[in-house]
Amino acid sequence: MSNEDITLTAGDVEVTVSPGNGGRIAGLRTGGVELLRQGERYGCFPMVPWCGRIRDGRFLDGGTVRQMPLNSPPHAIHGTARDAAWRTARVSENEAVITYRLVEPWPHPGQVTQVVTLADDSLTLTMSVETYEDSFPAQIGWHPWFNRNLGGEDVQLDFEPAWQEERGDDQLPTGNRIEPRPGPWDDCFGMPGGVDVTLTWPGQLELKVASRQEWVVVYDEQSEAVCVEPQTGPPNGLNTLPRLVTPLDPLEATTTWSWRRI
Repeated sequence: MSNEDITLTAGDVEVTVSPGNGGRIAGLRTGGVELLRQGERYGCFPMVPWCGRIRDGRFLDGGTVRQMPLNSPPHAIHGTARDAAWRTARVSENEAVITYRLVEPWPHPGQVTQVVTLADDSLTLTMSVETYEDSFPAQIGWHPWFNRNLGGEDVQLDFEPAWQEERGDDQLPTGNRIEPRPGPWDDCFGMPGGVDVTLTWPGQLELKVASRQEWVVVYDEQSEAVCVEPQTGPPNGLNTLPRLVTPLDPLEATTTWSWRRI
């Protein structure tokens, strides 16, 4: 099938999926109101096969040091799939399945599948990484740009992490876990019971980002948007907390965004 944009609908909710532009969710509109930032940095893109930054773009793959392109010097950031065209595998009125085959510069063959499922009060994203050949470390995550303002007051964030990953001058976790600090943030937090973050646009909408994963990066240093990023490991996790994808053990993660008008 082609990689043209896909529109899913449920009630008065509409989602645009862009397989040809990195497999991203290009828009999420409820009652005609766009929740995701538009423009240059927009929508919600999948982070795979890693999340956040890799120190100096290098990670240990078995006994081999691999070098990824430094797309955020001096580091590599957010994986390779967001810069590629995905393929559409299946579409119905409220669900789309899109796929991406891992290719260079990633050193191992593998298949990424993302399932986008829309209901009238929620959006569920499920992603998996599979291999039928070599085993390799990988991560899965999502990077949504939520509009800071929907035409009223600015969004408020509410979450209760168990810890914050201390961030060094190089923007990467130092390995120390500290008490959560007030924002603004470009930081990774631990939520062992699962990611649970509520965004509230006062008098308008409440949206909850949930995932069984225990890591979330919160980025709210830009005036137009805030990012709440569930992921399967911390930044630089290919080095510090590698999770191997094997022919018998794929990596899978899900996040659900649910909302209600207030």
